[in-house]
Amino acid sequence: MDGILCVLKPPGMTSHDVVDVVRRLVGIRRVGHTGTLDPGAAGVLVCCVGRATRLSEFLMDADKEYRVELRLGMSTSTGDAYGELLPPADAEQAARPVSRAALDQALRQFTGEIMQIPPMVSAIHHGGTRLYQLARRGEVVERDARKVSIYRIDVLRASEDGRTVLLHVSCGKGTYIRTLCADVGDVLGVGGYAHFMIRTRAGQFELEDAWTLEELAAAQARDALAEALASMDRAVTHLPAVDLPDRSVTDVLHGHPVPLWKLGDARVSDDSPVRLRSRQGTLIALARIEDGALRPFKVLAGPGGGSVAHRTRPR
Repeated sequence: MDGILCVLKPPGMTSHDVVDVVRRLVGIRRVGHTGTLDPGAAGVLVCCVGRATRLSEFLMDADKEYRVELRLGMSTSTGDAYGELLPPADAEQAARPVSRAALDQALRQFTGEIMQIPPMVSAIHHGGTRLYQLARRGEVVERDARKVSIYRIDVLRASEDGRTVLLHVSCGKGTYIRTLCADVGDVLGVGGYAHFMIRTRAGQFELEDAWTLEELAAAQARDALAEALASMDRAVTHLPAVDLPDRSVTDVLHGHPVPLWKLGDARVSDDSPVRLRSRQGTLIALARIEDGALRPFKVLAGPGGGSVAHRTRPR
């Protein structure tokens, strides 16, 4: 079984917990996710199965979108609803309403490329140990700020006093939404945290594509997990594609390059990997241009050129 499972992660589970469940359902260990989602958060968790794990590096860099409820007027030790409430530096200031103008002005400071300090509860390594493991031991260490990209922050609605705000955030890889909420609260001088969060998109996959663990278990019980499996080709549609003649498919399966002159009018670029597909649309390999040829560096199809058959999810 090879392909992509778009899972709707429930709150309360770690991303690794979800991977363990998927491994049991599909019956193989070769499963991995393409971007950690906080245990308290819900939403899209893209899991690669079988040969599709070789595509993980191309999916981890994907842009993401979130819905998050920002609570202003208080802060927590973790930046989300699962941490301890922290006493405000100025209780009177923290209790004041937040105007829409002040909120909009604060949010504008966090769009574009910004520097962000990862939270102690993140999965980043520090001296060989993940930060969240240090946090569980009560340790706090210095973390270097990292450059992240936030493309857009939309206010979907706000309470009358401006202290409860629903945001939609579109961002690049490595952005911590809980840190964004805490930082916005600090700029406003009232404190803030992410009360709840749901990832609505990761790369090509959106909430509408996601299957709950219960749905996957039901599909497995009726021997229909293939219904939930997206093709490897769909996962990397952001890469240019070349459909190969049958003879070239055989060459690629054996790791041989395909001379560019054989591709006719196909247009490829030197600065991007290329999807090599059969004429039936099956992803055969990823390749790069080298010495006037497309040289495969990841062969993804089976020995006979086969891959998973993708079926549309029943609605």
